[in-house]
This record gives sequence, C-alpha cells and structure tokens, in this order.
Amino acid sequence: MKVILVNGSPRAKGCTYTALTEVEKALRQNGIDTEIFQVGAKPVMGCIACGKCFATGKCFMDDVVNAFLDKVPEADGFVFGSPVHYAAASGALTSFMDRVFYGKGKLFKGKPAAAIVSCRRGGASAAFDQINKYFTINQMPIVSSQYWNQVHGNTPEEVMKDEEGMQTMRTLGNNMAWLLKCIEAGREKGITIPEGEKPIRTNFIR
Repeated sequence: MKVILVNGSPRAKGCTYTALTEVEKALRQNGIDTEIFQVGAKPVMGCIACGKCFATGKCFMDDVVNAFLDKVPEADGFVFGSPVHYAAASGALTSFMDRVFYGKGKLFKGKPAAAIVSCRRGGASAAFDQINKYFTINQMPIVSSQYWNQVHGNTPEEVMKDEEGMQTMRTLGNNMAWLLKCIEAGREKGITIPEGEKPIRTNFIR
C-alpha cells in the first residue's frame, strides 16, 4: 500500500513539508509506502474547463499536473498539504487540484484522502475546509485526526515546537494506515466499492 503526500508549498522543505513528514513517519511505521510529491515553485495554470481530460485522462497542459496523474493509479491514499495564504490554500495548490480532479473522479473514487495546512497564526480552518471539498465531491473517504489537521509556526523549527499540531499529524498518519488496512481486509473478503447510480445533473434554472 502506498500514500502520496502532496506538498503545495513553493518551499520544498518549509513548514508544510515539516508537517507532511510527521504524517509520513507514522505511515511508514505502520508499513505503508510513501512518496512526497512537490508541486514546486513554477507557475501552475488554472483549469480552463476545456474537457479534453474527459477523453484522455490527462490535462492538455503537460506539466506537474500530468506528472502527478501518472502516479495516481499506484497510490492507495493521498494527503494534500498547503500553507495558508489569505485564509485559503496556496494559489498553486488550488490550480493544481482544480486540474487534477476535473473530469478524473474515477481515478480517486474510494481512495482515502486527508488535508493538512500550515499557518503562522490564523485562517487554517478555512483553508482546511477548502481542500476537503475536493474529496467529498469525488467519493473519497476523508481521514480525520484528533483535531483539525493544522500546524502553526513561521519556520520549520517553530512548527516542530507545536506539540499538539505535530501529534495531530502523527495521529492522522496512524488513522490513514488503519483505514487503508481495513479497506484491504474488506477487499480480501469480497467487499468492493459501490458502483453507484448514473449521475444526475441538474441546475437551478428552469
């Protein structure tokens, strides 16, 4: 089993990375393979809703998004992490996730996911809620912890001093590992993901 942890910060080894590595340690202690995927500091264009990915499974813009999508089939779970920018996820991660998930729900259905956020002081819960919405619309079980998945600090060193935040990350990793093993045990007993109905799409214009 494998979990991919996405670092949505432009800083490869900053505060968000520090939180993700704490989750990663707990996962590895439970025998789960991991990989940290860095979105990076290069510009990530937003989704233009062209629909090309519905046919190809890939974005027509061949960049970090497609590099990530190549890894999705081998992953059993995901953790998406972001610094808090103006009480929201980073612009890069938002554009990244818009394009990753648009038209590709079948790739993620039934795979557990979690969001983690890193902030200096405030705005964490709003950013946390924003990221979780990608999971709920794609039928992904959301993994919880003992508190909202957030750490506080202006530097990696300060984040490591946030004892409750770091414990929250470890609990999240343990809970993710537990859920993955439960899903695997269920699969061995013949319990599979519900097929679901054909989607019904409506709007409010009559």
